Amino acid sequence: MRDNVIIWWVLTAFFALVGVVYTGWNILAHPGLPLVNQIEWVGTVALFFSAFMGAMVAFYLDRTHKAQNGELPEDILTSDIDDGDPELGEFSPWSWWPLVLAASAGVFVVGLAVGHFLLPIGLAIFVVAIVGWVYEYYRGNFAR
Repeated sequence: MRDNVIIWWVLTAFFALVGVVYTGWNILAHPGLPLVNQIEWVGTVALFFSAFMGAMVAFYLDRTHKAQNGELPEDILTSDIDDGDPELGEFSPWSWWPLVLAASAGVFVVGLAVGHFLLPIGLAIFVVAIVGWVYEYYRGNFAR
């Protein structure tokens, strides 16, 4: 995790440096205008906001790393797979319901863009898919 913290701080420094260069370049490129009009505000704000967001992620990861009181098995090169947490949850690699959920989101978004008559169709597909995904272990080959 320490490597992730370093990468995010490097990204923060990169976006801040590029923001300064971008803003300075715009000021130098338009010498006859007032200062408010010399700065291209959309790019400047986007670059400094990206630096701010990178700093937030780096700070969070740094605090999380210090709260762990040591390295995770994933961060140690000599660790085995068994050294990590054995219980990661229950997953369904054979399930088709996530694909149906994605299709319902696609139909809904296309309905927002093209025609509103597709919105209830996308919502209906979503309801069927979410019920199917939740209850897939209660019927068929994998029923309990």
